[in-house]
Amino acid sequence: MNKTIISPSLLSGDFGNLQADCQKINKSNADWFHLDIMDGVFVPNISFGLPVVSAIKKHAEKPLDVHLMIVEPDRYVEGFKKAGADYLTVHYEACTHLHRTLQLIKSFGMKAGVSLNPHTPISLLEDIIVDIDLVLLMSVNPGFGGQKFIKETYDKIKKLKKLITEKNTNTIIEIDGGVNDKNAKKLTEAGADALVAGNYIFKHENFNEAVNSLKSSV
Repeated sequence: MNKTIISPSLLSGDFGNLQADCQKINKSNADWFHLDIMDGVFVPNISFGLPVVSAIKKHAEKPLDVHLMIVEPDRYVEGFKKAGADYLTVHYEACTHLHRTLQLIKSFGMKAGVSLNPHTPISLLEDIIVDIDLVLLMSVNPGFGGQKFIKETYDKIKKLKKLITEKNTNTIIEIDGGVNDKNAKKLTEAGADALVAGNYIFKHENFNEAVNSLKSSV
């Protein structure tokens, strides 16, 4: 990939005016919309669900990158397809039968992603990496925005990149948590293809400038 994929996280947007935030993303050089779905069980927070995803889809002109931080994700796969998800990412830690879950996601025509919490080792993906379209590495503990970046993430990216190369797959490496203009270049140099950013982009005085500063981190 020539350019880093940038996926602004709407969790950091203005929930009172999501349409305006959608237009900001549409008009910027960002590539995807990142939507964090939290159930208050898998993570200690609740965000938004299917109706909000459907509403965002009506305004989004770019793919929806949906990250399920929920238990029993299989129950909602079809619902998120109908709501408009293009990429659907589930947590390794939440799936008893990960292969089955990935096949279910793909059966509905979506790209299948797997997310790993900071403490979950890359080695657990060895036997299934060929079935994964995207791996989302959490560089903070999931559930809340604005946390400090976990530096061990760089080594995890390198290990994951090595695995992907060895297995000869086209799996995208995505990073979520504490991403900003200070660490973006180091993340992409380690092997990251896609960066999720919430606070850095939405709290920046210039939305487009923030997106572009991450976009050029190659």
